[in-house]
Amino acid sequence: MTQPHPMFEPARAPREQQRQRVLMCAPDDFDVRYVINPWMEHQIGRTTHSLARDQWQNLRALVAQSAEVELVPPAAGLPDMVFAANAGFVLGDIAVVSRFRAEERRPEEPLFRAFFAARGFQIAPWPEAIPFEGAGDALIDRGADVVWCGHGMRSADEAPATLETIIGRRVIGLRLVDPRFYHLDTCFCPLAGGWLMYYPPAFDAASRAAIEKIVPPGKRLEIDEADAMRFACNAVDLAESVAMNDASPQLQKRLRDAGFAPVLAPLSEFMKAGGAAKCLTLKLSER
Repeated sequence: MTQPHPMFEPARAPREQQRQRVLMCAPDDFDVRYVINPWMEHQIGRTTHSLARDQWQNLRALVAQSAEVELVPPAAGLPDMVFAANAGFVLGDIAVVSRFRAEERRPEEPLFRAFFAARGFQIAPWPEAIPFEGAGDALIDRGADVVWCGHGMRSADEAPATLETIIGRRVIGLRLVDPRFYHLDTCFCPLAGGWLMYYPPAFDAASRAAIEKIVPPGKRLEIDEADAMRFACNAVDLAESVAMNDASPQLQKRLRDAGFAPVLAPLSEFMKAGGAAKCLTLKLSER
C-alpha cells in the first residue's frame, strides 16, 4: 500500500455518514465565452441563461432528495465555476484543490481552496506544475478499494502517481484518447456495488485492460457512442438513483436491470460547455 503524504493521516470516514453532502455552484455567470474543449466550439454566446438556471435548479432539487446540497458562491467572470466537480478531489477530510490546465479557469483555484479550508478540510500540497482537475478526473470505485484517475487531456500524466502519494490509496491511471471525452467523468461512471458504466473507445488499450482487470464482466455497463455523446456517463449516483442528462431507452433498461433508477435531468445548456450532471456536482462526504 502506498504511504500517504507525511502531512496527512490516512483519510478518515466522512463526518456525516447518514446523508451525503454534495457541492454545487449556481449558474449566475454561466455562459460559453471561450473554447477549451470540443463541445464549446461554435457555442460562444449561445447559451440561454433562464433555461440554464431552470435546468440547474431541477438538478439541484433531484440531488437534494438524497443529499444535503452545499453551495459555493459563484464569481463574476468565471463562467465555468458552475462545474463544481472541478473544485477538487475529496477523500475523508483531505481536499486536493484542482490545478487547471486552461488559463481561463485558474482564477477559480483560490476560491475553491478557501471554500474547503473554511469547512475544515486539510488542503493537500499539490505541485504547481502538474495539472489536475479534481473529481472531473479522479473517481472513487464503489466496489474495489481504488481510485481511478484520467490523464492525457486535462490532468497530467503524473497526476495518478501524485494523487496516490497524497491519499495513500491505490490510484489507477486511465489514459483518455478522445478529445470529446476530455475528463474521466464524461465517459466513466462508477456505481454502487462495484458496477461501472463507461464508454470503452474513450480509453487506450492498456487502460481498457486495467478496467477489465478490476471490474468483473457482469458489472461492466459498456455504452455506445450515441449514449456517450448524450453524456450518459456524466451522471450523479445517489443511493440507487442515477441522475443523468439523457440516455437511450436501452441503457435505461440496463440500469434498471442492474438495480438502479435512472432519472433524466435535461442539461442542454451546460452540454454546450461540455458538462452535464456529474460536472455540476462534487461529493463532499467520500470514504
